[in-house]
Amino acid sequence: MSLFDQIKIINEKIQTSLDSCNRKDLITLVAATKKQNINLIESCIRHGITHIGENRVQEAENKLVPLKHKNIGFTKRMIGHLQSNKINKALTLFNTIDSIDSISLGKKIALKTEKNNQNIETLIEINTSGEENKFGFKLEDDQSILECIEIKNLNVRGLMTVGPNTKDIKKTQNAFKSLRKTKENLNRQLPANKRLAELSMGMSGDYDIAIKEGSTMIRLGTALFGKRE
Repeated sequence: MSLFDQIKIINEKIQTSLDSCNRKDLITLVAATKKQNINLIESCIRHGITHIGENRVQEAENKLVPLKHKNIGFTKRMIGHLQSNKINKALTLFNTIDSIDSISLGKKIALKTEKNNQNIETLIEINTSGEENKFGFKLEDDQSILECIEIKNLNVRGLMTVGPNTKDIKKTQNAFKSLRKTKENLNRQLPANKRLAELSMGMSGDYDIAIKEGSTMIRLGTALFGKRE
């Protein structure tokens, strides 16, 4: 099946999920292009997927820098864990960092953006499953999350999570519902100009559940490109 056909099928599934919960808004589809080549990324963009997500700074540099020289517009998103020693490079490569998982990382990014007179959009990562191998703020750390949102120059647009590693649909639903409720709770405490709009949740195996629980942004790799070798 061609990439065009696969994108069409995914868009139809997204619309079905939206219709099933009477949602009229749009979903941002992020192509998770880890281990995919430049030609495939360019094909995604030309077929209408204009948000490209990369997990690793070094790999992203090898692909995103050459794409800068092509006459195509797209949003470059850092969706993986960002190491402190990669911040400078990440700020030159990406339009948005979707994985701020600690106050420490948030402050370091803000320090660099202030020094460079730069403004970058960000998402805060929340560990909604409680799994020890996942990054992110704990759900109960409201005050720490609020403190991170208030950091100057971060321009936090919303929250992000990775669903639990389980086939239990109820656990997945609860994780995504928890992120939505966290956003709602935070917004009740934030001034209008700081309120969060985005919920980046849902990947290839669970994006239907995520949309039904309020996701505004899904990150798809396998669903678009097939299993990585």
